[in-house]
Amino acid sequence: MPELSWLEVALRLAIAAGLGGAVGLERQLRERGAGLRTHMLVAVGAALFTMVSAYAWTDWRFSNAEGLVFDPTRIAAQIVSGIGFLGAGAIIRQGFSVRGLTTAATLWVVAAIGMAAGVGYYAGAVATTAIVIVALGPLGILSRRLLPRSERARLLVTLRAGATAGSVLDALDRSGAHVRSLEFEDDGDRRRVVAEVAIEPRASTSVIAILMGDEEVLGAEWTE
Repeated sequence: MPELSWLEVALRLAIAAGLGGAVGLERQLRERGAGLRTHMLVAVGAALFTMVSAYAWTDWRFSNAEGLVFDPTRIAAQIVSGIGFLGAGAIIRQGFSVRGLTTAATLWVVAAIGMAAGVGYYAGAVATTAIVIVALGPLGILSRRLLPRSERARLLVTLRAGATAGSVLDALDRSGAHVRSLEFEDDGDRRRVVAEVAIEPRASTSVIAILMGDEEVLGAEWTE
């Protein structure tokens, strides 16, 4: 890379590794799937791709008249879309619940941090890293204290034979509950539905009230 010295290349890669690793360390301390090494590698890879895209072609001869076109942003632009495949791998769906969205987002933003470090935009890279760490740490703690906390609970609903779980899902949705799993069991002229949900304690009573107002529901109760 004629426009960059070895020292400058090493500095940019080191900054990308350090900033990406700082975000990854927070994820690893929370025992997430993508931790320190994964975030560090994403940041370093994005930084190198960006440097290759911006500086590696200066010795090449380009001529529009001869059909030799040069776009220095082409390789770097693929990082934005390409990181989505890695982020998608961090997202796990378990029944009705989805996990890993925050980790996928951190991988995406770490790639941006690596790109900023790759072009020498250190102020943007450092500022973004600070914002991300604050969002993951102190802001997360603050949101859990200010916003209502949901608790896991188990709902047992007895329906008439042939009835669907639509009324159960509707009642839970109207109460703001998050369904984690749903199981059915037919027993003669009855059908039992067992739902594992995350719900605010004050909303649990309204779920029962809504369900008992449905003619298809024979009984509903919260169990341990």
